[in-house]
Amino acid sequence: MTNKPILSVENLKVVFKTPEGPVKAVNNISFTVNDGEVVGVVGESGSGKSQVFMSVMGLLATNGTATGVIRYRDIDLLGLSRDKLDKIRGRHMSMIFQDPMTSLNPYLTVERQMTEVLEIHRNMSRTEARQQAVQLLEKVQIPSAAQRISMYPHEFSGGMRQRVMIAMALLCQPQLLIADEPTTALDVTIQAQILELMRTLKRTKSNAMVLITHDLGVIAGLCDRVLVMYAGRIVEQGTVQDIFYNPQHPYTMGLLKSMPRLDVKTDRLQTIAGQPPNLQHLPIGCSFADRCQYRQDICISSKPEFRQIAPQRYKTCHLNF
Repeated sequence: MTNKPILSVENLKVVFKTPEGPVKAVNNISFTVNDGEVVGVVGESGSGKSQVFMSVMGLLATNGTATGVIRYRDIDLLGLSRDKLDKIRGRHMSMIFQDPMTSLNPYLTVERQMTEVLEIHRNMSRTEARQQAVQLLEKVQIPSAAQRISMYPHEFSGGMRQRVMIAMALLCQPQLLIADEPTTALDVTIQAQILELMRTLKRTKSNAMVLITHDLGVIAGLCDRVLVMYAGRIVEQGTVQDIFYNPQHPYTMGLLKSMPRLDVKTDRLQTIAGQPPNLQHLPIGCSFADRCQYRQDICISSKPEFRQIAPQRYKTCHLNF
């Protein structure tokens, strides 16, 4: 694994215009993703984790605006025209969305949706593209792939549709793969199969991967490094070992205490009291202060900076633990 970033994000802000006023979904965050590593992004619903990578892919809703710097290699993605961005998406970076039923076109067969990508980005003939698509469907364990490729999305089960989405994302062998909650809508058996497929991809591919999820168990099993997000900011960043065995932010501590563990006997799981802040009216100080058992006066009056506390360790907190 090299230290050369494949993706660099600096001071990213994402704001959505609404009739009730602007919603600050992402608030001045910076991070990198290096070649060959798997980075997990974890946080509650509404923490901004998906919007960060929708910005990376240039897929924000029309009422959303992203500012800052997003670089793929040395290319500034936010400054690209739509045509130039289309040449990078799919070929160099791809995204697996959490709901394959709404991501796949219901009016086109799986074959046409897959071969079109290869025809456009890799200049393949229809026959070559079909052969490549069938091979990828077999790789993601779609049974009878040569026959099923002619079917429509609604003719596949939920687990198979998700496998199709993974195959489509891998069509052009992208160097950066972003998976947004790839197992959320699946039952536990299919979840296990998809996660095993992701582990296989990690072992056999040298590309970088970003895994967006609220499931810390998935993070522990797949990722090298973790970004913990809350209210549109990264509140802690570190290796998987650091985050799980030595958390340094009260929110991360709360998340870990709220998940069941086999090595700890307890009658009741702990919860994080309260609710996340309103992104239209963020507090002056720390966004987590109202829910934090360690808060002090400075937490209420002053917003903490994103600071380095050790090699590869960062947090957004005034306190030291």
